[in-house]
Amino acid sequence: MKTIDIYTSPMCGYCHAAKRLLTQKGVEFTEIDVMAQPARRSEMEKRAKGGRTVPQIFVGDTHVGGCDELYALDRAGKLDPLLAD
Repeated sequence: MKTIDIYTSPMCGYCHAAKRLLTQKGVEFTEIDVMAQPARRSEMEKRAKGGRTVPQIFVGDTHVGGCDELYALDRAGKLDPLLAD
């Protein structure tokens, strides 16, 4: 299974929605709370090529983007293949 990283903050509704979808898909992910670990925010911005908002979602080496992009992939039928081995 591919490594899934999601950068979040606790007050972010979009973060909760993205995590909910990933959980429904039955995949494990690593949540990186940028409020609890502020030094990780610069890591997130670098990986996301300047993306400053949360969530920022990565599946393996693929930068998915945020919650809207995650749900768009799911609606297009492209999320499950991306999550598959």
